[in-house]
Amino acid sequence: MGSEPGIGWNTVCQAAQNHDVWVITRANNRESIESALGVEPIPNIHFVYFDLPRWARFWKRGSRGVHLYFYLWQLWAVSVVRKLAREVPFDVAHHITFGTYSYPSLLAFTGVPYVWGPVGGGESAPLAFWKSLGWKGGLFEFVRSLARMRGERDPLVRRTAQKATIVVATTEETATRIRALGAPKVVTQSVAALNETDLQLLGALPPRTSAPFRIFSVGRQLHWKGFQLGLEAFSRLLHDFPESEYWMIGDGPERERLKRSAKKLGIAHRVTFFGNLDRPETLQKMAECDVLLFPTLHDSGGWASVEAMAAGRPVVCLDLGGPALQVNEETGFRIQAINPVQALNEITEALRCLAKDRTLCNRMGEASRKRVGEKFNWGRVGEKFEAMYQGIASSDRKENAVATAGMAQTIQPHKSSANVTFEREA
Repeated sequence: MGSEPGIGWNTVCQAAQNHDVWVITRANNRESIESALGVEPIPNIHFVYFDLPRWARFWKRGSRGVHLYFYLWQLWAVSVVRKLAREVPFDVAHHITFGTYSYPSLLAFTGVPYVWGPVGGGESAPLAFWKSLGWKGGLFEFVRSLARMRGERDPLVRRTAQKATIVVATTEETATRIRALGAPKVVTQSVAALNETDLQLLGALPPRTSAPFRIFSVGRQLHWKGFQLGLEAFSRLLHDFPESEYWMIGDGPERERLKRSAKKLGIAHRVTFFGNLDRPETLQKMAECDVLLFPTLHDSGGWASVEAMAAGRPVVCLDLGGPALQVNEETGFRIQAINPVQALNEITEALRCLAKDRTLCNRMGEASRKRVGEKFNWGRVGEKFEAMYQGIASSDRKENAVATAGMAQTIQPHKSSANVTFEREA
């Protein structure tokens, strides 16, 4: 499913390659999990299903109230984890999802050394861009800022950060906020990754050499995704490359506003809104395009850019959030987000460079494939977490050895490490 469900599942599968893993998740995930394990069993994983009582969850439907539910689920599940920890000698615990730094993790109350993350949510649309978002977008950013302030003042969130052995932040913006909470060790790591199947599938897409020059954007059409900026940059590109096309894949509350904007800019005849497409259709459209335009103003992940790079397509993005960690000067253009006018000018110039030089476009595409294969695959992510687990377990054993030296006894390491992992409702 990608996003948080994908992060949870893939992280668990990577950990199970070397360790016995206990996963605590919601009971409504049981059917899909057991169905997957029926096709491809993973013997080292043990699932513990837990949910709030029916009377405490009747009001939750879909995404409505999901953050409040998650907060309450954490508090209720503490007793479940403590009981499990008395039965199983865990070496390391890992909170995976929700990946939001402004909500606490129950692992802070279990006494087991733990990894917190990947967590994001510390990113903000630069203040200079708020006016261009419209009043609804500006109000959303204001409320979002208040929610972050609430979380940063929550004593349970502060305890989570301070008790964590390692915190994995998805962006530098989030890392800065977590350090301010008193976390002892924070590392920054992109949350977006692909498995071998996706790498092979996307890697098989050939470079594109035929006309017209075609740009595409993928994602929910929300104000903070920056698609309005994309339309304005494309309208300028058309002055020099009038046969160019812009394909927009996805849907959302901003779609009609974006359509009206395309008409107002006089570019509606060169812009196609495809709406939501399934994965095979999306990949087919990607194969027919040259460049991904991904002008998001704050995004902890950024799977679209990693998938486009794996497909050999360069990326033009803002130097913000997750994409800023994924794209470099060899694979695309990262545009500084100082103000809307400056960003618009530089995005337009980046698109012009790629439109007039297909050799540059293809060279960046090949560099993109290589970068994703080396850095943004689940095997590589699993190796990074494995190094964290081993470091934590090794440090804990040293501390135990010092603490018990005067008692003339030795604490033996377990034959296989055990990890508690947490995955929210898909």
